[in-house]
Amino acid sequence: MISFEDFQKLDFRVGSVVGIERVEGSDKLLKLQVDLGPELGQRQLAAGIAKFYQPEEMVGKQIVVVVNLEPKVFKGLESQGMLLAADDGRPTLLVPDKPMTNGAKVR
Repeated sequence: MISFEDFQKLDFRVGSVVGIERVEGSDKLLKLQVDLGPELGQRQLAAGIAKFYQPEEMVGKQIVVVVNLEPKVFKGLESQGMLLAADDGRPTLLVPDKPMTNGAKVR
């Protein structure tokens, strides 16, 4: 359990995938470029969804990203946030149900 105050520290935003490619040497990782609006700009994310999503189906998709995590390196690739997905054996991206402005806060 975490406190409500700790939960409030997390910053969830909507962003659009503007670029994506497979990570060489990994069958799990995709490298995403995500537009998080004028305040946050573009961020690079590493996501372990390559077995479930094809890069061509991701471009233009809006996703939910945790933007205030410290960067982490996966296979030499710096990830500057984390996308959110539900997982019941197959990850499913959490997406807005209607188009949103990039950078919109998730509350």
